[in-house]
Amino acid sequence: MVDFQGKVVVVTGGASGIGKALCQAFAAAGARGVVVADLDGAGAAAVAAAIGPVAVGQRTDVSSAAEVQALVDLAIRRFGQVDIFCSNAGILSRTDADAPAATWQRHWDVNVMAHVHAANAVLPQMLARGQGWLLQTASAAGLLSQVNAAPYSVTKHAAVGFAEWLSIAHGDAGIHVSCLCPQGVRTPMMLSAD
Repeated sequence: MVDFQGKVVVVTGGASGIGKALCQAFAAAGARGVVVADLDGAGAAAVAAAIGPVAVGQRTDVSSAAEVQALVDLAIRRFGQVDIFCSNAGILSRTDADAPAATWQRHWDVNVMAHVHAANAVLPQMLARGQGWLLQTASAAGLLSQVNAAPYSVTKHAAVGFAEWLSIAHGDAGIHVSCLCPQGVRTPMMLSAD
């Protein structure tokens, strides 16, 4: 069992679904800081307010390296460090290989590059301390595949691959990497997929 007492956690996609549940679970387990990040800034603020004074909400576009860096900077200013970064935000479009290039790019930016941006932003302070944990939400679609969702499946495979690479590259330096690969979960992302 991992002890989350006194830890500082950042969760992207934290306004609803899996991300909201992660925020609530970390707070209940005794985290001293929970940073709830989401493109839906009002939703992130609402989740943080419901958790209480240990939490702060922040609107963040995870496809932007600058915004993810600003998120990590906020967490460090407020709580001193980041112990656990949950790169959880994602998008799903029920389109096939002939999806417009913009759809493919948006999936790449959110479902893959967001993990890269998170690692680049948070790893320096984790490596300096010799400890940290990256929890990356991918999908069962990243292990198998999902019919009628080519951009989603392909980018989730890439997300799993990046998590594996991070674990190999930084495991000996005290960095733990977990990759969450759930099957379909009844979340706003799943229910609103076009």
